[in-house]
Amino acid sequence: MAQKNTHRAAGRAVTPINAPSAAIRTASGAAVLGSVIVGSAFTMQGASAQSAPAAPAPSTHTVSQAAPSTKSASAPLNAGHTLHSGVRGESVSALQAALNDHGSKLAVDGVFGHKTKSAVRDFQASNGLRVDGRVGPETRGALNGSSNGSSSSSESTSGSAIVDAAKSQTGVRYNWGSTDPGNGLDCSGLTGYAYKQVGKSLPRTSGGQAAGGTTISKSQAQPGDIVHWPGHVGIYAGNNKVVDSSPSQGGVTERTIWGNPTFVSYR
Repeated sequence: MAQKNTHRAAGRAVTPINAPSAAIRTASGAAVLGSVIVGSAFTMQGASAQSAPAAPAPSTHTVSQAAPSTKSASAPLNAGHTLHSGVRGESVSALQAALNDHGSKLAVDGVFGHKTKSAVRDFQASNGLRVDGRVGPETRGALNGSSNGSSSSSESTSGSAIVDAAKSQTGVRYNWGSTDPGNGLDCSGLTGYAYKQVGKSLPRTSGGQAAGGTTISKSQAQPGDIVHWPGHVGIYAGNNKVVDSSPSQGGVTERTIWGNPTFVSYR
């Protein structure tokens, strides 16, 4: 009787003689013949690696957010209304930025509140100025870096131009309520006209003009400042003279100052 060969090659799987001719496919697509898998495992691994998306490399870049700054690069403060508690707007924002340049730590929000006033007072005390918490010509000049430098020179030139503009209307008749030299001028119409020629806007009435600027002493007055009596204003021309429009003089004249007026600066 013939005996079956029981010798096998070491490590080799047996393929049944009656295995179907069609290969069985695995889920991965490799052909299986009996228990022998056709195809290299390394080839399958390579195909799997090519089809899987690469994981993004971890970022080494760190984004940091700085705390909001209270300091802002400031431009020179423009001459104009005195700044004080309760005032709001871009002029106050510029003031706050200027104070921050001098060591304050204010929020630049355009609101002249308690903190801004305290910062103004501290600046005034540190610079030998009158400590009143208000920003008029002297404090503004100090914040701009010079109270007697280019800022003062510019203001002096502006003041002379204001006086010249007022004098140019000498002889124009007085007309209450008018701001047009062609129709005559009242007192505040003349002062408003003169300031307009140098690009400055004043309140319309004499009372508004007196309240809108900084009250100064006569010794501090410079040509171009406002001279104010109750219900009346004029332009200080220097040497105790004023250019004004009044009904008693019939219109615009230059004359000697009388009584005890108040001097108001918009420098």
